[in-house]
Amino acid sequence: MPDVDVPHDSSGEEEGGSPEPTADPLSEPETPIPQSTVPRKRRLGRPPKNKPLDWDNPEEPAATDNASEIGTPVVRRRRGRPPASGSRFKPRGGPSHITQVPIDKEGNMMDVVDDEVALPEDPEGETKVDKMGRLQDGREYRCRTFTILGRGERLYMLSTEPARCIGFRDSYLFFQKHKQLYKIIVDDHEKRDLIDRELIPHSYKGRAIGVVTARSVFREFGARIVVGGRKIVDDYQVAVARANGEIEGDLADPNDKLPKPGESYNKNQYVAWHGASSVYHSGAPSVPMPNGKVVDAKKKKVTVTETNWMLEHAMEASRFNTRLLTTRRKTLKGVYDPHTNSMQYPSIMQPTHAHWEQLPTPSSTPDLSPNSRTDGINTNETLANGTATLSTDDADTQDPPSIFPAAAPVYMRNFMIADTFFASPPLSGLGVPGPDGDEWDVGPRGVSDVPDDVIAMLPPECLGPFLEVREEERKWKESWSSEAIDGARAKLRVGF
Repeated sequence: MPDVDVPHDSSGEEEGGSPEPTADPLSEPETPIPQSTVPRKRRLGRPPKNKPLDWDNPEEPAATDNASEIGTPVVRRRRGRPPASGSRFKPRGGPSHITQVPIDKEGNMMDVVDDEVALPEDPEGETKVDKMGRLQDGREYRCRTFTILGRGERLYMLSTEPARCIGFRDSYLFFQKHKQLYKIIVDDHEKRDLIDRELIPHSYKGRAIGVVTARSVFREFGARIVVGGRKIVDDYQVAVARANGEIEGDLADPNDKLPKPGESYNKNQYVAWHGASSVYHSGAPSVPMPNGKVVDAKKKKVTVTETNWMLEHAMEASRFNTRLLTTRRKTLKGVYDPHTNSMQYPSIMQPTHAHWEQLPTPSSTPDLSPNSRTDGINTNETLANGTATLSTDDADTQDPPSIFPAAAPVYMRNFMIADTFFASPPLSGLGVPGPDGDEWDVGPRGVSDVPDDVIAMLPPECLGPFLEVREEERKWKESWSSEAIDGARAKLRVGF
């Protein structure tokens, strides 16, 4: 019979033995995984002048795509800013305005009682306001006060109104600067009630409305929130005001417009829909100035009409005069000249002429002999280096020429004592005096230069005053001599 190979189990031959390990490699799949390449998209912008080596190479699939049979291309991030949310009307996670518990400077939470921060009471200040916020003894708030639905008879204020009254342009800075005020955000029912009572406009139904108790505002600001409030008299913190050196009885806000007798105070001036919102566009600082002064806003252009033309012309002339006065005051102090390193002053402040005159000496001076000299100065008519005409009359027999008391002879012997007198012309516009005054005068030379033909045309009522002025001018100019004479120069001895 032919030999037939019959398959048999090799494990049955050696039951106690273990199979030999096989070193055959893993079988590869019959169909290889397709490797797809993603063509490179066209880059945005202008291509570089020197392209990199891989600039035109197709993009390689990501490492995570090797196991994918279809070779899904990588979705890259788009250019620009990512969207804020996936849905247009998706809520942002809660209300933007919530009532927060106040925190002191140390970071500790303060207690809130009856919508107010719990603070120690001032016995004297408690007599000026009750627990519900009503002022006593005829005092009146500068802002509107009202009650809120479901909160009893307690008085409240819109947070924006006391903020504008004190000088802030919005309530955010108002509460940031004054941590002892507790801001309350009213709910929809309370807001609807305020709209029905016409305390806020209907357009505010979608806004967050913040209120604050009137009592806490008075406790914080005292007389500044009271109509015609006076320091210490209308303050809640009386002891603190006195410790700060406040003068009792002074107006807390001198810039406040108080009503006339019989008229009511205008509380609508701090209401936004009555024009108070203009403070946002006035250019004024958002925080009150330390000294209480507010920088004036830029003046708007005023259209001149038939009604206001006279007032506008007068106001503009007044402003021009103010600018002239300011410029002149700066000029009077002198203008520094960097070329000469000196201060230049106006010519109207400079003397145009000087006259020196030596006065007689008192009788208590030493010997008046012709040869007597003291420290190089002889006391007779002859000077040390020349001669000059001096008066030897006894000064005691003459009227005192100076308003100052006579100096002692010891000072007159060792020092030169000069009294300065200022002489001005009797009439303005007489020009520079002296024979050479016309050479230094840059303006008109006076009435003396008026031609005779012009004088002949004057009527009799004008000719008389004109001749009087010309005579005054002649006397004024002739009262001064040249510098050689008025300078009291001595005749020097050449070669002395």
